[in-house]
Amino acid sequence: MTATTSRPAREPAREPTVPGRSGSMLGQWNSAVTSYYVLIGAAALLLVVGLVMVLSSSSVESLDKNGTPYAVFLNQAQFALIGLPILIVLSRMPVRIFKRFAWPVLGAAILFQLLVFVPHVGTGVGGNQNWVRIGGINAQPSEAIKLALAVWLGAVLARKLPLLHQWRHALVPAVPVAGLALGVILAGHDLGTAMVLLLLVAGALFVAGVPLRMFGLAALLAIGMTALLTVTSKNRMHRILDWVSAECDVQSSCYQTLHGGYGLASGGWGGLGLGESREKWSYLPAAHNDFIFAILGEELGLIGTLLVLALFGLLAFAMIRIIRRHPDPFVQITTGAILCWIIGQALVNIAVVIGLAPVIGVPLPLVSAGGSALVMTMAALGVLIAFARSEPGAAEALAARPSVVRRSLAVIGRSRG
Repeated sequence: MTATTSRPAREPAREPTVPGRSGSMLGQWNSAVTSYYVLIGAAALLLVVGLVMVLSSSSVESLDKNGTPYAVFLNQAQFALIGLPILIVLSRMPVRIFKRFAWPVLGAAILFQLLVFVPHVGTGVGGNQNWVRIGGINAQPSEAIKLALAVWLGAVLARKLPLLHQWRHALVPAVPVAGLALGVILAGHDLGTAMVLLLLVAGALFVAGVPLRMFGLAALLAIGMTALLTVTSKNRMHRILDWVSAECDVQSSCYQTLHGGYGLASGGWGGLGLGESREKWSYLPAAHNDFIFAILGEELGLIGTLLVLALFGLLAFAMIRIIRRHPDPFVQITTGAILCWIIGQALVNIAVVIGLAPVIGVPLPLVSAGGSALVMTMAALGVLIAFARSEPGAAEALAARPSVVRRSLAVIGRSRG
C-alpha cells in the first residue's frame, strides 16, 4: 500500500517579470522587485510613525520622571539605530546562511531565555519574569526566540516537506522543539508572547502544507492549554472575567481599556492634533507601550489609525507575495511564520486597545516603545528583505538599476557640462 503524497508548500506564481521599469501601474505591481520595495517602504513609514508617536505619547511622563520630555524617545531612537545595521546586514545575507545557522541560533535564543530565571540577572515586569539585566542593559529574550524559531521551523519543515502528511513527521521535531520554546516563555508567566508564538508556529505549519485535519487537534490542544493557564492564574482569570462582565470596575480593572476607548473616541476623523492628547497626561497607563494605538487615534484620528492599518496591510501583501513567488520552501515557510508573528501581533494589540480582546500585554510592532521588540522586528524585516532580493528576477532587476550614487554623479556631471 503506497502512502499518499502531502500537499506541498505553496507554489510560487510564475508570472513573467521584466527587470527595470514597466510602462503601466499594473506592471509596477508585477515587477520582480515589488516585494522588496513595498517591504522597505512600509517598514520605514511604520518606524517613523512609531518614533513620532513614542515622542508624543511619552513626553509628559518622561518630563515628570526624568526632567526631559525626550528620555523615552531617545531610548527608542537609540534602539532603532541599533536595529538598522542589523537589518541591513541580514538583508544582504544569502538564504543558505539562514538555513545553516538555524539550529545554533535557536539553541542560543532558548539559553538566553533561561537567563531570566538566574538570580540577579533575570527581572520581572508586571508579574512576568521575562527580562534580563546585564550591566546597564535590559533585554527581553523572548523576542529573540520569535525570529530564531521562525527560521528554524522553515529549515526543518522544508527538509521534511514530502513527509508532512504523516503525523510523526509533522509533529517531530517541530512540535516538541516549539513546545520547549513555549515552555520556557510560559515559565516566566508571559502568556501574551506565548500566544504570538503559537500564531507563528501555526503559520509555518500551514504554509508547509501540513494537512488541515491536524490543525483541528492542534487548535483543541492550544485552547485547552490556554484555558488551563488562565484558570490557574488569578490575574489572568480576573482579566477575562472583567472583559466579559458588564459590571467591570472602571476605576480599577477596566480603567485602562476605558481610557483607551476615550482616546480613540475623542480623536474623531482627523484627531486633536499631534501632541495634543489628553490621555497621555497620566490618565492612560502604558500610553507609549501597549496602548500607543489609542494615543495615535486620539491625536491623528481615524485617518491616522487607517494609515497604520494600511501600512501593516502592505507588509502582509509583500510577505504573501514572497510566499507565492519564491521557489524555495524554506523561504516560503519562514516568511509565513514571520507574517503570522508581525501581523498577528499587530491585530492582537489593536483588538486589545479597541476592546475586542482582554488586556494581554503585547506591543504594536515597530510602533510601540520597547527596545528588544523593535530590534528583533527590524531583524525579521531584514531577513524578509533578503528573501525578497532572491525572488525570481529580483537580483537582476536590482543590479540593472543604477545606484543613487551613480545617478547623483551623472546629474552633477550634466550640470557642469
